[in-house]
Amino acid sequence: MLLAEFSIWPMDKGVSVGPYVARALDIVDRSGLAYRVGPLGTCVEGEYDQVMSVIKQCHDALAADSSRVMCTIKMDWRRGRSGRIDGKVDSVEASLGRKLCR
Repeated sequence: MLLAEFSIWPMDKGVSVGPYVARALDIVDRSGLAYRVGPLGTCVEGEYDQVMSVIKQCHDALAADSSRVMCTIKMDWRRGRSGRIDGKVDSVEASLGRKLCR
């Protein structure tokens, strides 16, 4: 399973790109994959091809009316493991013996 955190935005739409980010998040939400939205990126978990397809769809949606699109991606692939979108934080909380702000 692939756990990927990505952030995507158009470079040519000024300083406020919320509507474009919302367009990408709509694609993520409709994908059926597990995801968590953060203030600077979104984590998505699923099979490698599924996750990469969602990121491509987000890119295509923004590129439809943008001249330049920026995307950063961090990925962690691990054979035979799922549920890491929550499990990685759960593991750290267990080590600390307390809950963290999520």
